[in-house]
Amino acid sequence: MDLLRLSCRISSVGKLLVKLNNVCATTRCVHFYIPPVRKFNVPEKQENVEFPEKRKLRPVEKAPQPTYAGQKMPKMPKQLIDMRGPEETHTFLMHRQYGIRSLQGGQLHHGHFEMIRTGINRNMDETRMFAMWRVDPPWKPITKKGQGHRMGGGKGSIDHYTTPIRARRIILEMGGHLEWREAYQILVRVAKKLPFKADVVSHKLLLEEAEEEKIRPTTNLNPFTFEDCLKKNSTGLRSWISPYDYIWHGQYR
Repeated sequence: MDLLRLSCRISSVGKLLVKLNNVCATTRCVHFYIPPVRKFNVPEKQENVEFPEKRKLRPVEKAPQPTYAGQKMPKMPKQLIDMRGPEETHTFLMHRQYGIRSLQGGQLHHGHFEMIRTGINRNMDETRMFAMWRVDPPWKPITKKGQGHRMGGGKGSIDHYTTPIRARRIILEMGGHLEWREAYQILVRVAKKLPFKADVVSHKLLLEEAEEEKIRPTTNLNPFTFEDCLKKNSTGLRSWISPYDYIWHGQYR
C-alpha cells in the first residue's frame, strides 16, 4: 500500500509539472528561465604604475600672472596658425595608459578647464587613479570692444585668455589601476562637452594608428590621391585651394 501511494503521488507531481510547462509555453512565462553563464575577460595587470604627488586635476588660473608688480599684460594678434595643422610635440601618452585627444583645432578658456576638472575629479577614485594636465593654462589674450563702440580707436581691451589647441593634441592623461572600460566611461563624458571634436585614446590605440598610417600609402589602390591631383592641377584646383593644403594635403582645415 505504501508503494502504491508513493507511485500515485509521483504521478500527480509529474502531471502538475507538465501542466506548468504548458502554461509557461503558452503565456511566455519566465519563472523557469535560467540565464546563460557570462564569460568576462581577464582584467589586464597594471604594473609599474607611477603616481604623481597630486592625483587630482589642479585648478587653473584665469589669467597669467605678471612677472613684476605693475606690469601691463601685452596684447597679441589673432595668429590662427596656433590652431591650424597637426600637433608635432604633445602627441603621446607619458604614462602609457589613457587620455583625451583633440581631433581638430580650437581654444580652451577658463570655463572649459573647470568643466574638465570637476567632471573628472568627481568620478575618479583617488585611491587607485590619477589625472594630469597636458596643456598649458590660458595664456593667449583675446581682446574685445565694448557694446555699442564705434569703429576705430585702436585694439580693444583684453577680455579673457585662452589656450590654443591643434589637432592630435593630448589634452589630459588618466591612469592608475583601472581598465579601459572604466576610464572610457569617465573621459568620454568630458570629451563630448569640449568646444571641438575630441576622442578618448589609449597607448595601445595610438600605436595601432601609427602602424596603420605607415602601411596605408603602400596598400592604397586609389590612383587619384590628393597629392597627385594637386601636382597635376586636376579640375583647376590650384585656383581655389588653400596654401596650407600644399603642406597637409587637405587633412587639416
